[in-house]
Amino acid sequence: MLLVLLVVFRGPVADAISDPRLQTWTTVFVSVMVQAVPFLVFGVVLSAIIAVYVPRSFWSRALPRHPALAVPVASCAGVVLPGCECGAVPIAGSLIRRGVTPAAALAFLLAAPAINPIVLAATAVAFPNNPEMVVARGVASLIVAMIMGWLWLRLGKAEWIRLPHRPDIDGMPKGRAFWASVRHDIVHAGGFLVLGAMAAATINVVVPERWLQTLADNPVLSVLALAVLAVLLSICSEADAFVAASLSQFSLTSRLVFLVVGPMVDLKLISMQAGVFGRRFALRFAPATFAICVLTAVGIGAVIL
Repeated sequence: MLLVLLVVFRGPVADAISDPRLQTWTTVFVSVMVQAVPFLVFGVVLSAIIAVYVPRSFWSRALPRHPALAVPVASCAGVVLPGCECGAVPIAGSLIRRGVTPAAALAFLLAAPAINPIVLAATAVAFPNNPEMVVARGVASLIVAMIMGWLWLRLGKAEWIRLPHRPDIDGMPKGRAFWASVRHDIVHAGGFLVLGAMAAATINVVVPERWLQTLADNPVLSVLALAVLAVLLSICSEADAFVAASLSQFSLTSRLVFLVVGPMVDLKLISMQAGVFGRRFALRFAPATFAICVLTAVGIGAVIL
């Protein structure tokens, strides 16, 4: 029936598809998904490995027992994980399930996509004449991750995190438990990734480019504009440095804010956090992270850039 309807209405459908705005929307949506899906799969697989093959006792030995000390250790652990924010979300959820203190897991969630070697190398390539941008991005992102972890220790409540029900895998054979974990995380994280990508594509079509040029001349508004733009564009952290480099009308500090905010707060990430940790968590965690990102990036930019 669907094929018959497409044949009958092929004229109007062809006209709709050829609309430039729809083509732009489709291009942005597909590009976000193509960037994000490989790292989402990587994160989901690593999350399943953690859930099935890593014993709970490992985390008590690997991380300091005091939660305040576990936060910086977990933040620095993000250096060794080559991935983007799409993969970090299910990994953080799995860490919490395995008994890691939420503050440390959330610090890892924020640090991993921002300070891993691939992201820092991409930043160096995108800013060949400004190597200080690499240092500023790494330092600012690490500071934000630790501050948010410590803030969660101080102000966070356990009831704000509501992990979705996961099949009980403790009694299953290792192979079945692994695939059950993968299917569960793909459904929850992948579905919300699609919603986030759709929102990002819609924003790209709706917001006129000429607005950016108007905002670039005001130092305060340029910082806020690029911070909000980072949230709306939802670019993976491996690619956002090249977008920031292309925004040459903005100051280096403004572009640093773009690079710090993007991997920690964007539409697809907020959507995925709501799916993995619950809406109450996302509504509190995302705005706080956004504010800390902007303040920290501006401060580090004033010192280093």
